[in-house]
Amino acid sequence: MVAFDSLKRRGSELNLDRLKLGGVDFMHGDIRCREDFDALGAADVVVDASAEPSVLVGLESGADYLVNTNLNGTVHCLNYAKKHHADFIFLSTSRVYPIQGLNRIDLKETDTRFELLAEQSQAGVSEKGISESFSLKGSRSLYGATKLAAELLIEEYREWMGIRTVINRFGVVAGPWQMGKVDQGFVALWMAKHFWQKELAYIGYGGSGKQVRDLLHVQDLVELIDRQIQEMDHLSGHTFNVGGGIKNTASLLEMTGYCQELTGNAIPIKKVPETRTADVPMYCTDNSLIGQVMNWQPRFGLDSIVQDTYGWMKENQSILKPILA
Repeated sequence: MVAFDSLKRRGSELNLDRLKLGGVDFMHGDIRCREDFDALGAADVVVDASAEPSVLVGLESGADYLVNTNLNGTVHCLNYAKKHHADFIFLSTSRVYPIQGLNRIDLKETDTRFELLAEQSQAGVSEKGISESFSLKGSRSLYGATKLAAELLIEEYREWMGIRTVINRFGVVAGPWQMGKVDQGFVALWMAKHFWQKELAYIGYGGSGKQVRDLLHVQDLVELIDRQIQEMDHLSGHTFNVGGGIKNTASLLEMTGYCQELTGNAIPIKKVPETRTADVPMYCTDNSLIGQVMNWQPRFGLDSIVQDTYGWMKENQSILKPILA
């Protein structure tokens, strides 16, 4: 097994010893560079988990880096898989769904969060969340567009070049060893700011902190990918929405409560009323399809996610503080 990565994200280098202990060889490379793949040997399965995951990056700096990483990089991965007749599993994103559509979801506001209404005016959304039948018509951010374009190319490679493929549209993934930043990885970010007593901000929606996401433990993701590798015979060609689901949702305001309870720290949180471009008040994954096809559901709940994240920071605070604090 080989991990192929550029180590661009600060903190990712801390995983090298863990990979070695797990029997995984590491090769430094950049998926944007086709020549870097020449040093890799043959493979049976390619798991494309590489991306620039920040919506804000594309909005602030243009499309070049996103296209080179999220689209051209996936093409290089596909060509590598084709060369070695390997299966291909793609980690896509819920951000492929258009922002305008997500902003039209029918919600109610409670004291701590936005919640889905049982009756919805759009197809593909219910009290369970967003399903794969939610409309793809509309704009979705440059980040979401590059991931959707990659999905379309994956389908072409499957159909015309005989590669077996599975696409997973993940919601928010969280848990230990995620180096959270302002624009991606909010659970680790929120916990780190409480742990080291730094300042945070509720941005948008009147500064209420009521925007909601569903959370998937990274261990659930790993176990799912392992199953998909083993079951590719009947899974090839599927596109799944995958997330924590309605039982594992939290608003920023609620996440503050979890973090305060675990760390014992209350920190200043500014209120910024203006909503950022490309933000949405609520996203929750409807796992019905993957539940039907794979009999899958998340094994770890919200409590495990926040407790495991806190435990990881507490145990490794000396090496994490320069990165996360």
